[in-house]
Amino acid sequence: QVQLVESGGGLVQAGGSLRLSCAASGLIFSINAMGWYRQAPGNQRELVATISSGGITKYSSSVKGRFTISRDNAKSTMYLQMNRVKPEDTAVYYCNADVIDLVRRDGMDYWGKGTLVTVSS
Repeated sequence: QVQLVESGGGLVQAGGSLRLSCAASGLIFSINAMGWYRQAPGNQRELVATISSGGITKYSSSVKGRFTISRDNAKSTMYLQMNRVKPEDTAVYYCNADVIDLVRRDGMDYWGKGTLVTVSS
């Protein structure tokens, strides 16, 4: 099995910064694309940013220029550097990864349980 665990969430003032981490563990053979999603109260889950195994990144228009996604393949860890945060960034942030595990040797989508980010105005 594979587990994704997010960390780094918390309370931050508008204009401030926060860094989220997502650590993957378990019977991992390799990790393909990874991504951050978020869900605000009453809203659907939405894409924040993705990063391929080769480091190609994509961002939603709402965070482009403020957030930076990165990954350390050696540590099976992904990061989200959040700068100039806004109250509308308040949400639960979820980690997602397409993981090939050692047992099935086939790609499967995994999700973390989420970490809450609250931006105060």
